[in-house]
Amino acid sequence: MMMPPPPLHALSDAPGLTAPRAAAPDGGAAVMLSILIPMFNEAGTIRALLQRILDTPFAMPYEIILVDDRSTDDTLAVVRALQAANTGAHIRVITNPMNEGKGASIRRGFTSARGEFVIVQDGDLEYDPRQIPQLLQPLLEGHQGAVYGSRFLTAQGRPEGMAWLNYLANRLLTWLTNGLYRTRLTDMETCYKALRRCHLTQLELRSTRFEFEPEITAQLARSGIPIIEIPIGYRGRTAQEGKKIRLRDFFIAVWTLVRYRFR
Repeated sequence: MMMPPPPLHALSDAPGLTAPRAAAPDGGAAVMLSILIPMFNEAGTIRALLQRILDTPFAMPYEIILVDDRSTDDTLAVVRALQAANTGAHIRVITNPMNEGKGASIRRGFTSARGEFVIVQDGDLEYDPRQIPQLLQPLLEGHQGAVYGSRFLTAQGRPEGMAWLNYLANRLLTWLTNGLYRTRLTDMETCYKALRRCHLTQLELRSTRFEFEPEITAQLARSGIPIIEIPIGYRGRTAQEGKKIRLRDFFIAVWTLVRYRFR
């Protein structure tokens, strides 16, 4: 049986890192960004990823929430070493009680987020976190919905490093989303989804794996929360490099879209 995300008081804070300009939160009074990073066996990329976040100028204070899905490599050790080497930082590390999947990690991280704005960042380097400020800009300008980063608004054909099967699956799932929910998206499956935390409280997310993307998109659409897209860069990785999504996840995504449309 899937365990629900723990209450906030059960989540452990760890000393950590953040750029000096990104002050620690003051109890939630200030406008703040929560950057949520689900991770599983990302020892090869998590150091560089966190450094890119630290080097990125943000227009507001931010927190980094790392949710480890019981990695079997040195992911946690790498993160702990970075924490020890950085002071005056704000990062929290949450460890799942068992390996539950990306969706479960994201849901658990959402329960811990304190920022007014929330964005999910994969633990690899397929998505460059230096693009996060441009994703936040529509929200800062008053957009009352979600902002998706689309890999297909700028790419001519397939985005860099994206396998043909993944490309076709992405296009088909986006087409199905638009048909079922009357949206006008180009990239439903994108990792980059920025939104206000108050909108998260309107959703009933239950996904445990990669069906998180169609689930949150379906619920946003059904709730009448508008979604806009902005172009982003992307560099895909292979299964040999650590990409975890598989063919069965395509069929689960299809079922998720259909199920929420007709429930």
